[in-house]
Amino acid sequence: MKMTFYGQFVAGEDQEAIKPLIRRNQAFGVGAVLDYSVEEDLSAEEAERKELDSCTSAAEKEMGGAEQREKQYRAHRGFGDRRGGVISARTYFYADEAKCDQHMETFLRCIDASSGSSEDGFSAIKLTALGRPQFLLQFSEVLVKWRRFFNQMAAEQGQAGRAALEMKLEVEKLQTGQLEPLLSRFTEEEDLQMKRMLQRMDVLAKRATEKGVRLMVDAEQSYFQPAISRLTLEMQRRFNRDRAIIFNTYQCYLKEAYDNVTVDVELSRREGWHFGTKLVRGAYMEQERERAAQIGYEDPINPTYEKTNEMYHRCLDYILEEIKHSRKANVMVASHNEDTVKFTLRRMMELGIHPSEKKVYFGQLLGMCDQITFPLGQAGFPVYKYVPYGPVKEVLPYLSRRAQENRGFVQRANRERDLLWREVKRRLLAGSLFSPEH
Repeated sequence: MKMTFYGQFVAGEDQEAIKPLIRRNQAFGVGAVLDYSVEEDLSAEEAERKELDSCTSAAEKEMGGAEQREKQYRAHRGFGDRRGGVISARTYFYADEAKCDQHMETFLRCIDASSGSSEDGFSAIKLTALGRPQFLLQFSEVLVKWRRFFNQMAAEQGQAGRAALEMKLEVEKLQTGQLEPLLSRFTEEEDLQMKRMLQRMDVLAKRATEKGVRLMVDAEQSYFQPAISRLTLEMQRRFNRDRAIIFNTYQCYLKEAYDNVTVDVELSRREGWHFGTKLVRGAYMEQERERAAQIGYEDPINPTYEKTNEMYHRCLDYILEEIKHSRKANVMVASHNEDTVKFTLRRMMELGIHPSEKKVYFGQLLGMCDQITFPLGQAGFPVYKYVPYGPVKEVLPYLSRRAQENRGFVQRANRERDLLWREVKRRLLAGSLFSPEH
């Protein structure tokens, strides 16, 4: 197994085993975003049961009040298994608070491993690993309703462009979990669960700051994402005063991506902290579309791949312009699309952003698109591999989906091998193995 698919897409079993690969990549100018890719191997039924239980509040179970929430922000049985249709992202299901503490300890070890194995490294985390998803669902709904309210108020006053900027969520003390305004109808235990989630985030951010490691908060499903983004932004406000330590992720297949990026960049500009982001196209498209269609709310995804490309380039260009003007923004272009990489390089040159400033990073998955990653590293651009690691048995769920995504990989690799072998034989026969003929 280690010599086949595991060896292609996973760096090793633990933080010691991955060091040779990381050092080898560093020799070519390629850094690492460490991602401990272990998942529970749950059946669909187990995943569904866990999700429905952890996304429904005690009050809703008792009073049956879930119907009062908007459709998008309710748990639905047919979509309880969030792995459905998702290939390239690992998934966490809530078990209990002790399990969340275990996940936090895993992320802490990942931060330590990143610090110990590379300079200027990144470590990836997911907020659904750190707490009960019910909190993220309810919080997301509250945020979206606030945004609508402020948009309506601003439109009536002729200030539509400034609407969302006036929306303030204050997390006064993340470490004690004092969240204002408090979400209604939380039991004492649910309130404690929410506070513990915020405390875990705080512990991770502090460790990343101490170790000089950037913390990459992954994006998740659209019904969790408003809360994830807002909590990440609060971490940025606290920890990105001197440099970008906390990086948010924006999914450019979302119709609202550009609005979200511009509002957050503007807020960072007004408050004087360093904006850090990873731009992706998105990993949940098939699931998101099907959920919206079946449950009956507006599809949050752009209608076509071309529209998503346009959105990606539009968001990216806005951030690059911000880098030119303030030098306080930072972006990772997480893309396997060669046109997007060429677009970024061209715009960097036009805007006078030099790779040595380390404001623009590039990122690709381990085992994929080396023809993009390594030339960028050799040319002096900050470029990173997203490096999954973990024991063979425990990363099998991740690998099985990666195999689905790359079912054409083996054929492509075989074709490349055949072409190379044909060229070697031709040169042997011509007596020019070590001297190209042109």
